[in-house]
Amino acid sequence: MKSTKYFKQKIFGVALVTFLIAGQSCKKSFLNVPLQNQQPAVAFFQNAADATKAVNAMYANLREWTNIAFAPIAVESLGSDDAEKGSSPNDASFMNDFDNFTATAGEGQILDFWHGQYQTINLANVVLDNVPQINMDNNLKARYVAEAKFIRAYSYFRLVRAFGDVPLRLTVPENLSEYNIPRSPKATVYSAIESDLTDAASVLPQSYPATDIGRATKGAALALHAKVAMYQKHWSDVVTYTNQIMQLGYSLFPNFEQLFRYNNKNNSESIFEVQCMLVPGNPDASNSQYSQVQGVRGSTGGGWGFDVPTQDLVNEFEAGDPRLQGTVIFRGTTTPEGDAIPAIGDNPRYNMKSYVPFSQFVSGYNEGCQQNKIVLRYADVLLMNAEANNELGQSAAALASLELVRARARQGNNAILTKVTTTDQNALRTAIYHERRVELAMEFDRYFDVIRQGRGLAVFGPKGWKANKNEVWPIPQNEIDLSAGVLTQNPGY
Repeated sequence: MKSTKYFKQKIFGVALVTFLIAGQSCKKSFLNVPLQNQQPAVAFFQNAADATKAVNAMYANLREWTNIAFAPIAVESLGSDDAEKGSSPNDASFMNDFDNFTATAGEGQILDFWHGQYQTINLANVVLDNVPQINMDNNLKARYVAEAKFIRAYSYFRLVRAFGDVPLRLTVPENLSEYNIPRSPKATVYSAIESDLTDAASVLPQSYPATDIGRATKGAALALHAKVAMYQKHWSDVVTYTNQIMQLGYSLFPNFEQLFRYNNKNNSESIFEVQCMLVPGNPDASNSQYSQVQGVRGSTGGGWGFDVPTQDLVNEFEAGDPRLQGTVIFRGTTTPEGDAIPAIGDNPRYNMKSYVPFSQFVSGYNEGCQQNKIVLRYADVLLMNAEANNELGQSAAALASLELVRARARQGNNAILTKVTTTDQNALRTAIYHERRVELAMEFDRYFDVIRQGRGLAVFGPKGWKANKNEVWPIPQNEIDLSAGVLTQNPGY
């Protein structure tokens, strides 16, 4: 594999992205580059069409390389016991630094992840600073503002759980003196996230017509708010938000393996997905590499083979649990879609949840570029509800939500998954932790789940995880240098 494949691909068709300042710090020389064939921001926001372009740019950035490919895999997945680097041993060996917790502040994927989130935040802030002043339909204007608040909250949530205290920027800087700001306490960042999500949920619709499917909904804002509350152990809030979602009409997709397939995008279980697509005649716009970097490695699969499931994850599944086959592609087997996986190759396993059947690959396009990335789904909501109720001593409600998830795994197959009946809080907590792992494996939650549960040393210690250090990743050294020390480093790095 050539190293040039690791360069992020530009999002085309959204001119707004090219003149917005991304990231947290910036160099003076960058600011002084003259605009070429671009409409100045001050003149851009004139009508509803301009607002739509700005909002669409924000969504488009979610599928950009730093938001969906290598950096998120490194920062959000490889630290867990569910995943390891994959590919060939010498290919992108720097990714191993996240698996064994030797990643330093100078690691490029940490910087990429940081930049990806702040670029998205910047795009959301541009919408929030400019769209309210446009003379346009007030209902649409309010919805666009709410969508931007949801997207900003989502990116700040990814930042705060990865780094702890981070700079909190809620407007676009107006002059150079406003660019260099210090880190805000984690509690302050969480408060801003919750404020955005409260506002968003009060405005966003429950659903959209076909032309707008994929935009943030009321359910998405409530589900993310529930997760944010869970990370802060605000259990009553988690129950409140998840109970509301459980009244909005979501349902578990009957077939676990099929809920992740391209043909079932945005199904009844989906609450929020990053929308990816194959645009006929425009490979550059078909830029998602989420599936490609995790796809089956080799000439048959066409993927790069990174972020592969571990044997430890395989061992976690109960005998007969069909979710194993819906999570892991095993070398030497045939997928339900009929793709034969070579018996010989660099990796014994691949991520089934990012898999796109080989028949859907199109020459000249990133393999699997049409595969969405599921961010929030109903099973996660049910398990959050179960965990919160158990922490509050409400075992009957916890068992009811847990059983809904396990019951889906029993449908239409011979799986023998016993019904959890214990009302002992510790035993039920263990059962819920297990269920979160097997249900949500390879969806970029496991690493942070274990840390928020206070089990980092017990679970990840054998991999090199150290208490009072590896609860967070290091702040990118490049950002500290550009800030002239205004940004401080996390302890231990």
